Amino acid sequence: MLRALYTSATGMHAQELLIDNTANNIANVNTTGFKRSQLDFADLVYTTLREPGTQNASGQQIPTGLQIGSGVRAVGTTRLHTPGSMQQTGNTYDMAIEGDGFFKVQDAQGIPFYTRAGNLHLDGTGQLVAADGYLLDPPITVQQDATSVTINADGSVSATLPGQTQSQNIGQIQLYRFPNAAGLKNEGNNLYKLTDAAGTEQQGNPGTDGLGNLRQGFLEGSNVQVVTELISLISAQRAYEVNSRAIRAGDEMLSTTTEIVR
Repeated sequence: MLRALYTSATGMHAQELLIDNTANNIANVNTTGFKRSQLDFADLVYTTLREPGTQNASGQQIPTGLQIGSGVRAVGTTRLHTPGSMQQTGNTYDMAIEGDGFFKVQDAQGIPFYTRAGNLHLDGTGQLVAADGYLLDPPITVQQDATSVTINADGSVSATLPGQTQSQNIGQIQLYRFPNAAGLKNEGNNLYKLTDAAGTEQQGNPGTDGLGNLRQGFLEGSNVQVVTELISLISAQRAYEVNSRAIRAGDEMLSTTTEIVR
């Protein structure tokens, strides 16, 4: 049986995965804080018919070998943490990170997650929470009668209360970074979960130790470039078609061989 049939089949499967990944990127072009992912491929094992450097019948060294590959496989998806565009909203509790870092939130069971989406809100008790209700860590509580709230670039939060002219500090927002942010596990809902591949979290105030600054009243948009994704989509479609033609060519060769036998 021709190797080309199986080799081309792996190519078609790889392009299917690439289109799936591209479609997800395009679908999240307007998702706050979304980071596009890139599918990584590697070639499969090779059948070695002749080792490089072997000698021919006359004792001369052959400079090249004879190896036939068996196709391609997807080895992983790399999330690209390049910055997205800043979108001004004017909302008091919207925050964008200019530079490296993640917000840390906790669910009701205290399980930590990380996010770049800074569209925060106040819950019924005045605590800052993410869009899905997860509590910001470390927690910050805003008095319900506060007339204004200011979030500075360094993460310090101050509020002005009725009858007062001077604002008072009510908390400090912390950011977190990782040696390998691409190793975080995507949990959906703009949330990431810590894995061993990401390394140990490094906590600090915004603007220190390589962490980015905060911008109140802004949100970070998706870093997806539609034109780039469309090019990837077209390239994957054409590669899929070429692999299917290779299968058709292999089938025609087998058909010709069958006719010769007859």
